[in-house]
Amino acid sequence: MRAALWHYGKLLLSSLVLFLVVLTVLFFLLQLAPGDPVDSLIGDNPVSDEFRAQVMAAYGLDRPLGEQYVIYILNVFQGNLGLSFGTSQSVSELILGRIGNTLAIALPAFVISTIGGLVIGAIAARTRSKLLDGGISGAAVALFSVPNFWLGILLIMLFSVTLHWLPTQGKAPYGQEGIYLQYLILPVITMASTELAYKARIMRSSMIEALGQDFVDTARSKGISRRDVLWRHAVPNALLPMVTVSGYSLGFALAGSVVVEKVFGWPGMGLLMIDAINRNNNQVVLGVAIVITLSVIVINILTDVVYGIVDPRLRARFSGKGRTA
Repeated sequence: MRAALWHYGKLLLSSLVLFLVVLTVLFFLLQLAPGDPVDSLIGDNPVSDEFRAQVMAAYGLDRPLGEQYVIYILNVFQGNLGLSFGTSQSVSELILGRIGNTLAIALPAFVISTIGGLVIGAIAARTRSKLLDGGISGAAVALFSVPNFWLGILLIMLFSVTLHWLPTQGKAPYGQEGIYLQYLILPVITMASTELAYKARIMRSSMIEALGQDFVDTARSKGISRRDVLWRHAVPNALLPMVTVSGYSLGFALAGSVVVEKVFGWPGMGLLMIDAINRNNNQVVLGVAIVITLSVIVINILTDVVYGIVDPRLRARFSGKGRTA
């Protein structure tokens, strides 16, 4: 127990340091970005220097950069992501209004890619069929090589423009609220395809290694059916790499949703971030980047916890049973 507390304590501390470093880098990088948020807010309208100074003061832009940084870091750790330029709306409220839409495509894509990758990889490793293995390998290489935005455009061209089966943009018909299933299909497929192919390859390699272990031969010698040997003995031992890969993929699905949301006009955090970049709305850009970064860090911590639960060697080490005299 003490070893587990020490391990997770170090993990939390390193995650906190990483979060602070990312905050610092993001803040100063955006300060170096071209464009002036005040000019973006005012536009081409001629204004007096006094009015410009008032706008700068209202958003705290008239303060020294170091002071802006300290104030921003303190606000972030209090849950305050600042105000959006122009609307003066809370950045936190803007993100909360969009994060549900992002999760609506990221979570189904994660579930489909994980379950599909596990099943396809396990079957390919068990059958050792050259046709099936060649098909999975070829699909994995092809899908992993195609950028998400390009795959999304191809799907739109086929299912929307050519076949007229599915809509191209948005999450609901014009004037309607909520999320409609037909609007979910293409974004989810786009996000899930690359990860499914990659996870299937990982699961196949892990399963081939597990099927070659002594405990599998022992199970077979006891007369256990091939199905039980595969799903009750080999698969659980082949899951460890999948736990790590799946955890990372969920974190990067949130980050990668930026491109997919832009292609499909999906009103999530990604599209909010792109619009903010175009308007030099640094507060919103920082807010979305912080939420995505924090999500990835939290998911990685949870992945480490799940890995410790699944891996019997780590359980033994944390409980002290793995010590030798």
